[in-house]
Amino acid sequence: MAIAALLRRALAALVLATLAGVALAQGLLPVPALTARVIDQTGTLDSAQRNGLDAKLAAFEQRKGSQIVVLMVPTTAPEDIASYTQRVGDAWKIGRKDVGDGLLVVVAKDDRKMRIATAKALEGAVPDLAAVRIIDEEMKPRFRGNDFAGGLNAAVDRLIGLVDGEPLPEPSRDTGSGGGGGGGFDWENLAIFLFVGVFIGAPVARAVLGKKLGTMVVGGGVGVVVFFITTSIAIAVIAALVALIVSLVAFSYKQSRDITDLTEQLDVARAKITELQSTPKSQPLTYDPFHKPSALTPNQKPPTGGTLLDVRPDSHRR
Repeated sequence: MAIAALLRRALAALVLATLAGVALAQGLLPVPALTARVIDQTGTLDSAQRNGLDAKLAAFEQRKGSQIVVLMVPTTAPEDIASYTQRVGDAWKIGRKDVGDGLLVVVAKDDRKMRIATAKALEGAVPDLAAVRIIDEEMKPRFRGNDFAGGLNAAVDRLIGLVDGEPLPEPSRDTGSGGGGGGGFDWENLAIFLFVGVFIGAPVARAVLGKKLGTMVVGGGVGVVVFFITTSIAIAVIAALVALIVSLVAFSYKQSRDITDLTEQLDVARAKITELQSTPKSQPLTYDPFHKPSALTPNQKPPTGGTLLDVRPDSHRR
């Protein structure tokens, strides 16, 4: 079970990194890391407002099992809010996996756009019409008065009331500690991503760009990807440094292995040369008119005497 959970986390980290890389390549807004139930990238909510709304969502999640997450961004450009919300939902996978009871509230403050997305199990409790009414009746009027905290709380209260009326499986004991309620970044997922990404990307980068430049590119690339995943400069810098160190250590280890292999090959070659030098050379052959050529043994003198046969034609003999 522990190995399966580790593999799932590694796969999730790689998928999130891939999505961030694709978004970066296409010039899209990156999907932030799911670090809390209320994520405000606009700085609109103060800490008390953010913590109060987060506590309300955590209590609801522990009581009902369903998960509601609020995300505020300045803009979703160049995408519309529907496409961006879909990407965030696909990356975060809010709600219980075996139930599918997540709700995502996205506010694009500068665009003046809002969207409520529901997972499959809550489509009956919160249909599109109900979501639109909550936006029009609770969020828009308060947002116009710059009361974003009041609009979000009123919308969340309406959503909680609708979900409470839906028969759903009872939550497990550890539901409140899962999903987005971790309240902090998952360093284990980051470590898995770093080691997998570095050990795969570093050899390729060094082969294409050279040893020094390839190592620098790997460290910088990991830092950029982690920044778009976590939106934290501190974590991105730490990740880049760790990636750089791991890449250098891996390269040094590979060099030491190459040197060891070369040394072993040289030892084998020396042993072969020594063996060839210690082998006695073959003895020269002598001419024997009565026997087939044979090798002289040590201390053996060439034979004397004997007559060479004259095999010339009779016309040439004297």
